[in-house]
Amino acid sequence: MRIGLAGVGRIGAEHARALHTHPDVDELVVSDADPLRAARVADELGVEHTTDVEQLLARGIDALVIAAATDAHAALILAGIDAGLPVFCEKPVAGEVKGTLVVRDRVAETGAKVHIGFQRRFDAGYSAAREALASGALGDLHRMHVITADPAPPPAEYIAASGGAFRDMLIHDFDAVRWVTGRDVVEVYATGAARGAEFFASVGDVSEAAALLTLDDGTLCTVQGSRYNGAGYDVRMELAGTRATWVVGLDDRLPVQSAEPGVEFPAGPAVPAFWPRFIDAYRAEMTTFVAMARGETGSPCTVEEALQALFVAEAADLSCREHRPVRVEEVRAAWSR
Repeated sequence: MRIGLAGVGRIGAEHARALHTHPDVDELVVSDADPLRAARVADELGVEHTTDVEQLLARGIDALVIAAATDAHAALILAGIDAGLPVFCEKPVAGEVKGTLVVRDRVAETGAKVHIGFQRRFDAGYSAAREALASGALGDLHRMHVITADPAPPPAEYIAASGGAFRDMLIHDFDAVRWVTGRDVVEVYATGAARGAEFFASVGDVSEAAALLTLDDGTLCTVQGSRYNGAGYDVRMELAGTRATWVVGLDDRLPVQSAEPGVEFPAGPAVPAFWPRFIDAYRAEMTTFVAMARGETGSPCTVEEALQALFVAEAADLSCREHRPVRVEEVRAAWSR
């Protein structure tokens, strides 16, 4: 199989390394808006590189992986679909709902195979929690708490183009909540604060976020997000049921310290960033995409599923701005007119 990769920044370069060593990938061709970056990754791996996506598609590739900047995602997905290729794209599908709907509709028209990258679906902890809930090991789920906290904020230019904390950072949690529980989010009540660097407030974003989600069976889920967690990268999901409570991300790398005398947990060094925390999940994600491209499985995360997580993020952003609970159906209905 011959795979083309568009975008070889931090995540894209790691995808390139994973694909280069995959037993079912015979050839890899990489491309990037920065020709020097494309050349560096190509030289490291001993693979071909091109200067633009048109050339990439003309190389006779069998599948397309997209890890380019967010504003290029929708156009690249559509180009891959038009070329008749299975497509993987890092989240988001597009920078806004309108572009996501265009891609969703094209997929429906063509039957194209598109996999959107929410890597937590491939993390061992999230997968185990999902199976435990489905099997009844947790009993009836009554309460959830999820958290995503970065040790330091991204650069100002990233924040300006990110779409905000709910769409960029916490959308991973919104998707994970839906995937683990198998439930829809029906209402969101969110708030946030711009603390730290001035550039958050200047673009209308927040560095600290909190939300209360109500699922369609009445389960309550609290969500916290932060761009300033100096202790390290902290991603967790707590599920409390009538039989047991499980926590994803509770291990010796957890960046917390107990205030209780004599308690030394956790003992290991904190995870410094998202890549070390989810490296195995990202690799498993690429393996699954290759299997999808070979026709061995369907998409593990469709454009439609990514759209539903985006609707939750849109509801959270609207709730934060207007200081009121927002029904997710209100957001869906606004885009169906």
